[in-house]
Amino acid sequence: MLVHDLPVRSLSPSEIARVSGSCILLYILFSLATAFYNAFLGPLRKYPGPPLRALSKLPLLWSTARGNEDRERVQLHQKYGPVVRVAPNQLSYAGGAQAWKDIYGHRKHGQASNNKFLQFYAKPFNEIDSLITADDPSHSRQRRIVSHSFADRTLKDLEPLLMRWITKMRGKLEEKSQTTEQIDLLKYYNCTTFDIMGDLTFSASLGMLDNGEYSSWVKAIFEGIKGGTILRTIRDVNSVTNWIFAKFVMSSPKFAKKRVEHWNYSAERVARRLETTPDTPDLWAKILEKGSGPNGLSYGEHESNASLFMIAGTETTATLLSGTTYYLLRNPQYLEKLTREIRDAFGSFEEINMESVQRLKYLHAVLQEGLRVYPPVPTLLPRVAPKNGAIICDEFVPGGTVIGVHQLATYRSEANFKDSLEFRPERWLGDPAYRNDRLDSVEAFSVGPRNCLGKNLAWHEMRLILVTVLHAFDLKLCAESEQWRDQRSYTIWEKKPLMVQLSPAKREN
Repeated sequence: MLVHDLPVRSLSPSEIARVSGSCILLYILFSLATAFYNAFLGPLRKYPGPPLRALSKLPLLWSTARGNEDRERVQLHQKYGPVVRVAPNQLSYAGGAQAWKDIYGHRKHGQASNNKFLQFYAKPFNEIDSLITADDPSHSRQRRIVSHSFADRTLKDLEPLLMRWITKMRGKLEEKSQTTEQIDLLKYYNCTTFDIMGDLTFSASLGMLDNGEYSSWVKAIFEGIKGGTILRTIRDVNSVTNWIFAKFVMSSPKFAKKRVEHWNYSAERVARRLETTPDTPDLWAKILEKGSGPNGLSYGEHESNASLFMIAGTETTATLLSGTTYYLLRNPQYLEKLTREIRDAFGSFEEINMESVQRLKYLHAVLQEGLRVYPPVPTLLPRVAPKNGAIICDEFVPGGTVIGVHQLATYRSEANFKDSLEFRPERWLGDPAYRNDRLDSVEAFSVGPRNCLGKNLAWHEMRLILVTVLHAFDLKLCAESEQWRDQRSYTIWEKKPLMVQLSPAKREN
């Protein structure tokens, strides 16, 4: 008898239910057995951490969705030490410079690197890698081309552009200082950094300082960072949630429409920039000198990196400025000392420039302490140990393990810093009371071949903007912002308005 001659009987609804139930039960039992093995018998069992986090990614998902994971991570490291197992396949580090070097640093020839954890870094909308998502060969090529735009000589040429926007910010704040109106200084910091980066990237203003409000595109960026943090955590729980994410979230018309609108805003401006030659230099001038093809960026790479610059080069700088300003206002002795240094150094606003502000030693200490106590990216930037494993802080980590240095936990560890929760700029000036502080554990711009390419630009902006504000104005923190630092975080801080009262600077005769 042939197979196709056998009688075929369809399953009844009750039989389908029993088969489906059996499959679901088998999947649940398999998942539980796998979770139990990974938690208590697997290669990461020696690393300390909460048992529930060793069993499942759900605790990580829950705390991330509520915006509490970074604050909880600080507590976990306080309880369990410098290395904590925060998920079945993830280790969080809060040690010193060695952890940074071992996880993110340059590799010896032939030594495998810790690759980026791709679920954390979403591909650009056009599916063409930017600097942040590219593999090592593509990243090296792109970085070699783009790095010329962030060299000191190039940034010096861009100084007039920066000062033009900072002057505009100063003018807008002067108008507010003539009234009794309270202002959200965070909004002015954001408007300034976005207008600067819009001009640097597209040679076109976003018009945010003119309007004193966030554009709809910038609002979408903030919403996208928060939503993306939650969604990628859900996606990473297991294969089922990953399938649900791809099937129902990424393909939903509403989600797709938002992605298209956000991308088109940037892509249209890139197209206009590439078709014109602006009168004043911008970041793209040096990049375009390389042309296209193997010696330059492709058109798609121009689009992807422009979108990246608009996110990475704006919000984080404004975050550091707002956090540092808040801690200065909460510690008037430090505000007074910094203000005196600035006003003694500059008789007029016209004397403030890139070179002159770099000579202010106390300013540098204040900004360094701002980066420590309020890092713009408080979380960890995850890497994946190579197939054959890696040695991290003198301990073997199995291949495929997600690893990273958690910035907030590192910087608020009493093992690394005395008075770790306090704002103390003197720790950066050789104060003997803080001689045991591990200052080299502060790497807000990361380290190694993938560290922040825009670090020098960020430093110039932070110095120039803060000096301009404190040179021209006296600031008073409003009562509603006294607890401003109590914030949730979704990769970056979910910041509340920083309400201050501005008045023209009172200068001593």
